[in-house]
Amino acid sequence: MTKREIRTEAAPAPVGPYSQAVIDGNIVYASGQVPLDPATGKLVEGGIEAQAEQAFRNLRAVLEAAGSSMDDVLRAGIYLTDLSDFPTVNEIYARQFGAGAKPARSTLGVAALPLGARIEIDAIASVTSKA
Repeated sequence: MTKREIRTEAAPAPVGPYSQAVIDGNIVYASGQVPLDPATGKLVEGGIEAQAEQAFRNLRAVLEAAGSSMDDVLRAGIYLTDLSDFPTVNEIYARQFGAGAKPARSTLGVAALPLGARIEIDAIASVTSKA
């Protein structure tokens, strides 16, 4: 099968030359989502809680546009500019998924993220319906 681009206005437009997500076969590869408000294109106000919640909302919107969901995530990557935010992000992360097996995950501390974000989240998920 050929790869197919996913684009939705329910998540922020990419800030560079990449797709919000790409589907190949029954797998969706979602690009990293930072905490931009899709309506304004600006970072959400508030601390790591507000930023993490928005990044997950953006990821969820991209996955849904691809015919997937948070429960279909196989692997997630979290990038934090401050690893002291890990416990807070971990609590928010735990609420994003159903009762089944949680995705495999990496969490990395990074020096900086696009547009001054404190968090970025990407994912690989299975596709459960035709988008």
